[in-house]
Amino acid sequence: MNATSTTTYPQKWQDRFAFFEQHGAPNSPGFKEALKALPSGERRKINFNWLAWLFGPFYFLVVGMWRKALTGFGIAIAVGVVTAFLPGSVGDILSRGVGFALAFLFGLTANYAYFLKERRGDTGWNLFEGMRW
Repeated sequence: MNATSTTTYPQKWQDRFAFFEQHGAPNSPGFKEALKALPSGERRKINFNWLAWLFGPFYFLVVGMWRKALTGFGIAIAVGVVTAFLPGSVGDILSRGVGFALAFLFGLTANYAYFLKERRGDTGWNLFEGMRW
């Protein structure tokens, strides 16, 4: 475990770190029940990162998770190339839908990925490590 004190982080990150320390990864037993027990605003704070949703891989770069940013960027480029070859409006519609889904995935994975980096020292490439799926 990283020896850095959580008090050097803003309160929202201290709350997120404490929750992940106590209940483990999103795919661990008991995580979902503990998350459901929280009020709606707290659930969103723990489970979703709006800046990561908005900026995607660039957010991951800014917070120092460049490997995960490259993985996410690679996924986005690969999906973009595939949807670019689809005919007409089907490709456009699918591209927008998949883009929104990828943005949502960035938002869902950012908090736990940052916890792994800061508290566990994990700087791996797996963007989806510890997630429920």
